[in-house]
Amino acid sequence: MTKPLTISAEPSEPFLARRTLLKGAAAAVAATGVTVNATLAASVAPLGQTGAPTRSTAPLPLGPLPGSRYPDSHLESAKKGPPSFGPPGFPAFAGTMAVERVATGFRWAEGPVYFPAGRYLLFSDIPNNRIMRFSEDDGHLSVYRQPSMNSNGNTIDREGRLITCEHSGRRVTRTELDGSITIIADKFNGKRLNSPNDAVVTADGAIWFTDPAYGIGGFYEGIKADPEQEKKNVYRVDPKSGEVKVVVDDFVEPNGLAISPDEKKLYICDTGFTDGPDNPSHIRVFDLDVAGGKVSNSKVFADMPKPGITDGVRCDTEGRVWCSVGWGDTNEDGVRCYTASGELLGKIHIPETVANLAFGGQQRNRLYICGSTSLYAVYTSVQGAMKP
Repeated sequence: MTKPLTISAEPSEPFLARRTLLKGAAAAVAATGVTVNATLAASVAPLGQTGAPTRSTAPLPLGPLPGSRYPDSHLESAKKGPPSFGPPGFPAFAGTMAVERVATGFRWAEGPVYFPAGRYLLFSDIPNNRIMRFSEDDGHLSVYRQPSMNSNGNTIDREGRLITCEHSGRRVTRTELDGSITIIADKFNGKRLNSPNDAVVTADGAIWFTDPAYGIGGFYEGIKADPEQEKKNVYRVDPKSGEVKVVVDDFVEPNGLAISPDEKKLYICDTGFTDGPDNPSHIRVFDLDVAGGKVSNSKVFADMPKPGITDGVRCDTEGRVWCSVGWGDTNEDGVRCYTASGELLGKIHIPETVANLAFGGQQRNRLYICGSTSLYAVYTSVQGAMKP
């Protein structure tokens, strides 16, 4: 039994000792007050918004979407013709499959990336300031990192390391194999970046990323701040020197990006329409010079139906381009697939605004779709290029 600390009140106790003890106690209280005040003076704002997860609703449970049957009506081919086994000419069809809702409870799901070695998908829940992990083998959902500095886009480099774009950190980071975090880029010309959004890694190890201003526009997806960069650029980080250079500077709001499987094309979404009705809502394509670290010959690859935008894009092994669609007509919410020449092949309809997507699965044929509050998945008849 622990004996409680008491102050003796015996008459034989010297008065001075008691007085000294009381003085010491007062001094301790005063010292504590000073320490607390100093701590408050040195306090900083929270590292981004940390909200509360959404809850699943009965009308949209996990599993195949309501009303699904084979062939799934959520897959729509752009090619019209006589009835056939599945949507004609649209490689999203894989037979006995349907669009599934595999996880839910998020406020804005974004930035998916698949890790083949672990058979799991990482993706951001930006307002909730966390990176989530969906384990493919048993469907288990867990928190991978919180706080995540309001992470947005994620990718994987050629050595299996996680590359992350952070809104409230206003930086691009790499998670090393031992779990430590390396800052790849947080400044250009001595000034802070806006809010890195999405990234890709080319075969030489260079990291290319977009830097719009969405993450500093308020306190919901980051920390509100004034932009320090004059333009909203696309950057390249040299794999040897670490030097950060601008490769494109004429976007209104550069967003998602992807490289073709032969690394000869770079696709970048411009979601400038969010800033004004006359601004673009499209994907641009560039000739990519990996060795020279530059791009050229910009042209519009595909326009999106306004007021919708696309802010996530991936390629398959045949060079087809898959992109997200949302924020506009509900009938357009989902994914679009284009040929390498820009011909629309078909659509995958999702009952929420879609932000981003990534191929995964052991055969790289499962398309994961980040749709607002939920994560969706569908098996396709193609394989993702799996280029970061």
